[in-house]
Amino acid sequence: QVQLVESGGGLVQAGGSLRLSCAASERTFSTYVMAWFRQAPGKEREFVAGSSRRGISIRYADAVKGRFTMSRDNAKNTVYLQMNSLKSEDSAVYYCAADRDNTGIPVAAVAYEYWGQGTQVTASS
Repeated sequence: QVQLVESGGGLVQAGGSLRLSCAASERTFSTYVMAWFRQAPGKEREFVAGSSRRGISIRYADAVKGRFTMSRDNAKNTVYLQMNSLKSEDSAVYYCAADRDNTGIPVAAVAYEYWGQGTQVTASS
């Protein structure tokens, strides 16, 4: 059972930056594909970014390409999401997720077995 704890959310002005972190309890962290999802009120949970097990491949949603950067540190069992040039439409609860079984970097939420509790990100215009 993997436990994921996100941190780093908050309120910023549009155009600002935030860095999210997700710490995992699992010693075999490097065997998990990791991803960030977000969910705004009244909307479905959507894929933001995902990292292969060793962090060599990173996949981004079109909406965040060029603004967000995902990275992982397997020695610290932690993934990060650096968010720059935030827009009001980026406001959502951001979730960290882990997948052990699939190949590649799935974009469907149902592919991920473990989830954090979420952290709120609000970019005010």
